[in-house]
Amino acid sequence: MTDQFPNGADSAVRLALRALITGDADQAELRTLAAGEILIPVGDVPEEQPPVTVSVPVYEQPDGTELVPVFTSQDRLRQAFPQVTRHRQILLGALAHEWPAEGPMLVIDAGTVDEVTLTAHGVRELLDQTP
Repeated sequence: MTDQFPNGADSAVRLALRALITGDADQAELRTLAAGEILIPVGDVPEEQPPVTVSVPVYEQPDGTELVPVFTSQDRLRQAFPQVTRHRQILLGALAHEWPAEGPMLVIDAGTVDEVTLTAHGVRELLDQTP
């Protein structure tokens, strides 16, 4: 199974994600992440019109913590959610820009060695790279 990132951004996004994990991410790497496309798993939605907004799946953990999973590749999405056949692509920075201040945590690439979990504050602080 290959693990391709959208638009061939494999190495730059993966390196930036790993730098974030180790705490060594600089502004250039954060901008790379923010400009990277992520995949959001979705249920069945009509094909009639492209959505104006993107709904994100929110999963509540037994302790009440709410999480939103997103993925950097189709392979990683299928690995975590084999039953999901549809997804939406969005720039990570665009998602971060609209993230609620008291919202759920964001989990990037759940179940992989590159998994990153960010609080709502962390999502906005680290990944909202809009001017």
